[in-house]
Amino acid sequence: MAIARALLSVSDKTGIVEFARGLSSLGIEILSTGGTAALLAKEGVKVTQVQDFTGAPEMFGGRVKTLHPKIHGGLLARRGHASDQAEMKTHGVRAIDLIAVNLYPFREAVAKGLPFEEVIENIDIGGPSMIRSAAKNADSVTVVVDPADYSMVLAELQQKKEVHESTRRRLQARAYAHTAGYDSAIAGWLAEQLAKAHPEEGGGFAESPPLPEYRRLQALRYGENPHQRAAFYASVPQPKEPTLAAAKQLQGKELSYNNILDGSSALEALKEHCDGKRAAVVIVKHTNPCGVARAGTLLEAYRLARDADPVSAFGGIVACSHPIDAATGAALAETFLEAVLAPGFDQGALDALKSKKSLRLLEVPLLGEAPDGWTMEPREVRSVPGGLLVQARDLAEADPRGWRTVTKRAPTAEEVDSLAFAWSVVKHVKSNAIVLARGEVTVGIGMGQTNRVDSVRIAAQRAGEKARGAALGSDAFFPFPDGVEAAAAAGVTAVAQPGGSVRDDEVIAAADKLGIAMVFTSVRHFRH
Repeated sequence: MAIARALLSVSDKTGIVEFARGLSSLGIEILSTGGTAALLAKEGVKVTQVQDFTGAPEMFGGRVKTLHPKIHGGLLARRGHASDQAEMKTHGVRAIDLIAVNLYPFREAVAKGLPFEEVIENIDIGGPSMIRSAAKNADSVTVVVDPADYSMVLAELQQKKEVHESTRRRLQARAYAHTAGYDSAIAGWLAEQLAKAHPEEGGGFAESPPLPEYRRLQALRYGENPHQRAAFYASVPQPKEPTLAAAKQLQGKELSYNNILDGSSALEALKEHCDGKRAAVVIVKHTNPCGVARAGTLLEAYRLARDADPVSAFGGIVACSHPIDAATGAALAETFLEAVLAPGFDQGALDALKSKKSLRLLEVPLLGEAPDGWTMEPREVRSVPGGLLVQARDLAEADPRGWRTVTKRAPTAEEVDSLAFAWSVVKHVKSNAIVLARGEVTVGIGMGQTNRVDSVRIAAQRAGEKARGAALGSDAFFPFPDGVEAAAAAGVTAVAQPGGSVRDDEVIAAADKLGIAMVFTSVRHFRH
């Protein structure tokens, strides 16, 4: 389908001048609006203002400029329908064969905390309308919503004088995903405003979940098992926090479904310990941390985390808070690992790890930046057959200042530090979760058991002699004294748990009898 006329109207002006120049060099007429038209004219691109094309001025402070029959008729008229062509001629409608449109920065306006009235003005009306019109008529019209697609479209036009049908179909689907994500963001924000005004209604959740736009990053070889198909999708735009979806793979085999689950779990656990100062390392196996440590150097933190449970570390995924240097790279090479995630890898590290050809090395943007610069996504979504679960993310921090000592003996300053570390790790361990720590190193982790005392026993067994003098974090309350008794038998001296059991008094009495210091955190960290 030949392209004679294109309409360009974008908020994100990345690459638009180059794209417009390329179109113009092919003899394609350029229509545009407002700021986009001004930019193109300034850069020497011949452009026709939409208001000159339609004969109607922009109105209401720019709220109405492209909502006109000559725009939507030019997009929607079916080229192969004689009646549509006759109507175009009768009403002076000229075909628009390509649009490049992206939308007012609504999400950015919300992120800036702009007043309600200003956020409302960042709800685009004309843009989504044009995108939907063009996408509906993808038989004849090419619709581009992502600057990353400009080069592909321009290359096809330069080589073939048209955009291939398969490309138009891909762009059509992408366009509707774009407007759907945009509308979902608006619906979610409005629901939050209603929740603030009427907190008794709906718990702050929209009647339909505010899902972002998703874009397929890669088809995976298979899912959790070889007989299951799978793919990895990234949200658009990406949140301003470290994510696996934004990572750049430097080496190794293609990521698997299980690698992505484990890698994401490792990043989530690592974020608890990133302060831009001390180095932190998390090793994950089957979505559970098996070793976590903080230290003065990355090499020391890695060795402590690995040696916390070297059996489980074999075949694990390692997440690091600081760039990998040569010494740490050499230490990583000593153990079979599936993947290493870090803010970067220096050349010495790459040289040390290049012999591990299957080892996946992933550079994670933002991971090396201060956490106060991250914008953590506030909610998480899980699918279940027949529905979705949406909840606020567990972003509660380990803050001993809010804890309450419930035993006769208060924990020492050293025990408080160990308890705080254990408590920051336990929220990332599958329930029932028990973490034993000494200082800023885990020494034993018990997870995923159907009763809490078994998790205590597993953590103690993995810790061995290191359990003596360790502090224990429990993600939920002890329903019976047996868990505390098992911990004491292993040598644990202090416990942090939420409290809230009907038998709290019995559990506290057992701790007093055994000389264990116990604090109630009043926060539960179940992770299913």
